[in-house]
Amino acid sequence: MSDSSDDDRPLALNGHGSSTNPALSLRTGANGTNGTNGVAKRKAGPSTAPSASYKDESSDDDDVPMAKRQKAHLPSGPGKVNRPSNGTPTVKRPPLDDSEDEVLAAPKRRQSNGATPSSSKKPSGMKVKDESDSDVPMAKKKTLAASKTASKTASKLASKTATKPPAKAAAKPAANGKKATASNTKKSAASKGAVKAESAEPGEDEEDVEEEYRWWDAPKKEDDSIKWTTLEHAGVVFPPPYQPLPKHVRLYYDGIKLDLHPDAEEVATFFGSMLHLTVNTENPTFCKNFLADFQDILKQTGGAKGPDGQVVAITDFAKLDFKPMFEHYKAQTEARKNRSKEEKKKEKEDKAKLEGPYLFCKWDGRKEKVGNFRVEPPGLFRGRGEHPKTGKVKKRVLPEQVTINIGKDAVVPQPPAGHKWKGVQNDNKATWLAMWQENINGCYKYVMLAANSAIKGQADHKKFEKARALKQHISRIRADYTRELKSEVMADRQRATAMYLIDRFALRAGNEKDTDNEADTVGCCSLKYEHITLREPNTVIFDFLGKDSIPFYDEVTVDRQVFKNLKMFKKAPKEDGDDIFDRLNTSQLNKHLSSYMQGLTAKVFRTYNASYTMSKLLQELPVTNVSIAEKVKLYNDCNRKVAILCNHKRTVGASHEAQMEKMGDRIKGMKYQKWRTRMMMLDIDPKLKKKKPEYFERDPELTDEWVTEHQAFLAEEQRTKIIKKFEKDNEKRASEGEKPLPEKELKERLKVVGELEAKFKKENRTKKVEAEGKAPSVEKLEAAAKKIDDRIHNMELQAADKDGNKEVALSTSKINYIDPRLTVVFSNKFDVPIEKFFSKTLREKFNWAIQSVGDDSTWEF
Repeated sequence: MSDSSDDDRPLALNGHGSSTNPALSLRTGANGTNGTNGVAKRKAGPSTAPSASYKDESSDDDDVPMAKRQKAHLPSGPGKVNRPSNGTPTVKRPPLDDSEDEVLAAPKRRQSNGATPSSSKKPSGMKVKDESDSDVPMAKKKTLAASKTASKTASKLASKTATKPPAKAAAKPAANGKKATASNTKKSAASKGAVKAESAEPGEDEEDVEEEYRWWDAPKKEDDSIKWTTLEHAGVVFPPPYQPLPKHVRLYYDGIKLDLHPDAEEVATFFGSMLHLTVNTENPTFCKNFLADFQDILKQTGGAKGPDGQVVAITDFAKLDFKPMFEHYKAQTEARKNRSKEEKKKEKEDKAKLEGPYLFCKWDGRKEKVGNFRVEPPGLFRGRGEHPKTGKVKKRVLPEQVTINIGKDAVVPQPPAGHKWKGVQNDNKATWLAMWQENINGCYKYVMLAANSAIKGQADHKKFEKARALKQHISRIRADYTRELKSEVMADRQRATAMYLIDRFALRAGNEKDTDNEADTVGCCSLKYEHITLREPNTVIFDFLGKDSIPFYDEVTVDRQVFKNLKMFKKAPKEDGDDIFDRLNTSQLNKHLSSYMQGLTAKVFRTYNASYTMSKLLQELPVTNVSIAEKVKLYNDCNRKVAILCNHKRTVGASHEAQMEKMGDRIKGMKYQKWRTRMMMLDIDPKLKKKKPEYFERDPELTDEWVTEHQAFLAEEQRTKIIKKFEKDNEKRASEGEKPLPEKELKERLKVVGELEAKFKKENRTKKVEAEGKAPSVEKLEAAAKKIDDRIHNMELQAADKDGNKEVALSTSKINYIDPRLTVVFSNKFDVPIEKFFSKTLREKFNWAIQSVGDDSTWEF
């Protein structure tokens, strides 16, 4: 190993293609993209320590400053050039969304009154006074949400997609004065949808629209421990109270119908409503823990009573019958699915009206989205892996358990009637809005800002910048721990060996935990005797449960000295259950690392190694003229290697095989469609078959039996569509007070299905396909067949991706460990829309990365 270079790092990489999760129409396929903020959870110390309750443990990662708000410039019409303070002209272009198939609509011109036909809609939220920009000239406040979103993706993204504008438009010079080219005049059809989504109600006052806060361009604050100066929010939303079951729905024990107190009945419904989740309800530990907690609540509420009023002792879980409860909730679920469109719309509006004030807070005068303002409802704890507490009851959280963090001068939100908050504090060094302690593991849960907020973005930026800074120290760190592998001080030798394993194989550091109350998961510093097997001369076999109870198994080759050290650390009298690193813990390791670089911890090595590895893999990719789908697969292949390095695995879903079979059917359906299209060419010019007979041969896997079956499927699919359309038309007529369409109208519409079936029958008999479409020609049909062939190729790539990714979680590494700027650089370098890698939510979360990199394709980690 060379200590002066990073290039010689052995990469424990292997794996196969990754997967996207496209939305596909049955059998024929279609393009699509896939794309949650939860309450933050942290392990608590003893509940008797009040100081631990209110300390914001994430503040260490949030020292990137927030400063003056950036002044956005409003374009006064299409193609308006804005001039920022540096004098460089920029062009505001409409934003992009996930679509690629339509040409970007031309921006609408202003109406004579100065308003736009579709200005930005102000998000609903808590109405609080904003004093932070009272001295900003009104003209500079007038910013359209469309221009705000356009700044997120910039002109780079608008140049990367599918269709060219008309030749006339393409010939016009670009707004920045440069000659227009095919690349810089292409527009993503996604922008069309994005602009629509961001548009406001007609006539809405533009001055109410929030301008974008570009914190990544702002100067650093003098005191970055202060997270906010003013903070206002509406508090949290509690789950609705329990609604007792109807009298005919009851829990049974050994055939006896039970009468329960509402509190006990609610706990029983937790189990009764999830009988379909057999992975939980058939887990002995889950059932045992539930029964224990259920018995406790029965004692507190007077017990379970039979029809005669006598208390029934609940002792045997197997005698409990939850089926009536399950059938009740199943029927409710079906009823909800079958609600009318109007009912669903009204419920959605009522929910939006109720939750509107909680969606946003005012953070230093800026409107920021709240990540999750809902308090978790009560239920049964599931945990991950073989968690010893799975099945225990998560109790209902009351306002008396919730602490609010808010500005001193802000109005404290009112708790529900008859209740009060546990406490109200004004800690401007904390980034949480509310917190409480849950009863299962004693963890504190926090309501934080959303992932796309400035404070979260700053934390992400700092994390990746810290990993980048490690590049300046890594050679010295490696030289030191390599030397200390032979140290005469056992503690130093153990520390050096642990650092080697963490650095080379991206092991998590591992924290001490209460194994009686938590799953037996370990990391490097907490490895036990039985977790490592040594095989001469220098092979180490790791076999243990990692984070979230994900099995970690790997056979790796290590330096000979490391092998000798591990052999020494396992020397008798050590046995199963004993620590490998008995003179080292995570705190000691991190304290040592901080001597090299402020804030350096073992966790930073994982981020560094993931981003560094991804950077090298992407640099090694050749820039080739292949399809976008193939470029996406190249990126996913690199991402997969990083995910395997970081042990980001998942169990193969029970539906994976069925999904792969459906994708196979879609591919075969498209192959049939391609063959049928080519056969139409022979209907126009039969002589073509003599020139290239192989071109018109049917794929061998499309047997006569399969073709007949597929034709029946296509006919049934069309019949279903016609019936659904007929029913939808009648629903619309009913809502408008008109008479429903007669049944003979449906019969008339269904005639096309009979015609299709007759056509298929004739084709099978004559082995000929009549040309379809308006003015069909050989050229048109050949072009159509080529398009279908491209779709088949893309679908086959997606299928290979999906199958190769069945045991690897790509999103974890892409979101949390790989610097998002690397993805933006790949997008620029290979001319692939960023939407192919980041969903709308991730584009908002990583807006800072997209904009800070811009069009640069040379940025390096």
